Amino acid sequence: MYSKQKNKLIFVQNQKLLKITFLGTGTSQGIPVIGSDHPVCLSKDSRDKRLRVSILVEWSDYTYVVDCGPDFRYQMLRAGVKRIDGILFTHEHSDHIVGFDDIRPFYFRQGDIPVYAHKRVVKSLKKRFEYVFAKKNRYPGAPEVKTHRIKKNVPFKLKDLSVIPINGKHANLQVFGFRFKEFAYLTDMKTVSNKEIEKIKHVKVLVINALRIKPHQSHFNLEEALDFIEKVKPKKAYLTHISHMLGFHEDVEKSLPENVFLAYDQLQITV
Repeated sequence: MYSKQKNKLIFVQNQKLLKITFLGTGTSQGIPVIGSDHPVCLSKDSRDKRLRVSILVEWSDYTYVVDCGPDFRYQMLRAGVKRIDGILFTHEHSDHIVGFDDIRPFYFRQGDIPVYAHKRVVKSLKKRFEYVFAKKNRYPGAPEVKTHRIKKNVPFKLKDLSVIPINGKHANLQVFGFRFKEFAYLTDMKTVSNKEIEKIKHVKVLVINALRIKPHQSHFNLEEALDFIEKVKPKKAYLTHISHMLGFHEDVEKSLPENVFLAYDQLQITV
């Protein structure tokens, strides 16, 4: 059964449902931008208030987070998350990793937190959060993690779910997107090869970044995101990693194709 609604999509087969919560849908500065008097930053529409980009993926009794940026603590409180089974990282930029210290409450209750990332991202985490990975003279109260390296073209398991990494470029930086069953999540993409696109063709739900109207050196703009959606041909697509320069949520969404929507913070979809 497939039910299409404005802000909810349900696909039921002989498989577990995925519940996706958009923890944040904004770009690296978030919206509103500090000190900005841009009209979108002054908007009263709650959908124009965007924390740094991240999602929560839940199925059965499992909960995973993709990226933990500077808003991670508040995002966990706002979503009422009491346990996480692991964190997946797309890449190592600050708006995707600097909330890493705030895994401590989860560690205190659960023990070591599994982390899934490219080896380069693990190296960056070890440099920026040296105390987390220290073997000797550990700082009291520092969390501990179990690292799992994601490799190109190698699916990996999260409990009973197989995840397919999708390789792309953020300007010249390698980034990973992820396919969870019939749901694909890609952010901070500028180029994605046809070979990688084949891995997500015709998914039920695609999430892709769309920073603004004008072209950008390391992100899809709106036109590029829509072209990418046309190549993938999902049933439904959501745009994320949005800056105030894209425009007001209400206005932009009216201009989009029938199966494309702007994601917004706290939006939940089920796949």
